[in-house]
Amino acid sequence: MDAPSAGGLNKLTGEGALTDIPVDPGEIRDGMTLVAGNYGKPGGQGAPVLFEGVDHVPEDTSKRREHLFRGMLEHIQWDPELGNPEAQPVEPGPLGGSVECLLASLSEDGNVICGWADEGTAAVALFENSTLADAGKLFVEMRGDLER
Repeated sequence: MDAPSAGGLNKLTGEGALTDIPVDPGEIRDGMTLVAGNYGKPGGQGAPVLFEGVDHVPEDTSKRREHLFRGMLEHIQWDPELGNPEAQPVEPGPLGGSVECLLASLSEDGNVICGWADEGTAAVALFENSTLADAGKLFVEMRGDLER
């Protein structure tokens, strides 16, 4: 699930690299792999996409995705008094499973968090300054490179 590039974005190294795990992935048991990284446009334009996922998940992966969603909302310091953003289903593409995105913003664009859950894997990504449609499309493209 680790890839040097995903959906046309490059995994950032050096200054832009992820130095810690910003979102609690839940319990990691033997055989499970945690993958996390920042992915950015070539040339460093725009905010990087923060990706975090786990594979070989023995329990219900949609529950693990919910855990990751909550963690990502905490990471961006979403104010719960503003309500809970509703996850919208996204066409999952050829890999199937379930893909959802939620807009954690009071405007039409802003922080969008997308997640997938399928047999054995759950992952989320944060897209800053995006829309549900754009983030969902890019997330499905990234997933094709990340989930092998």
